[in-house]
Amino acid sequence: MQMAYTHSKLNEESYSIAGHYCLEKEVRLQYHDRTVLYAIGYAVVDTSCCGVGGCRYALVPGYIINWQKEINGSSLPVSLVETISDKSTQNDITRLIKETEIITQVDFW
Repeated sequence: MQMAYTHSKLNEESYSIAGHYCLEKEVRLQYHDRTVLYAIGYAVVDTSCCGVGGCRYALVPGYIINWQKEINGSSLPVSLVETISDKSTQNDITRLIKETEIITQVDFW
């Protein structure tokens, strides 16, 4: 399935009632004959009444179809991606990402 991915401003923390999160970088990973887009970020729960915690993660929107094809109303670039639903491919990409990144989880769109 093709979807629009809005690129976030990197290294800009977003706050919520329980903590904050931040995307640190975007990576284009060559995988066979295609290019996978993933973003690395972290989330911290530090203002919750129930305790503290956090994680570092990878978010995988999918294969890049059209890189930064337009700019949205908030002046952020938008790319067209194809989501990755095949579990075997997801497992392989997860393994590749974990070989180079220090993360606790990989989430696919």
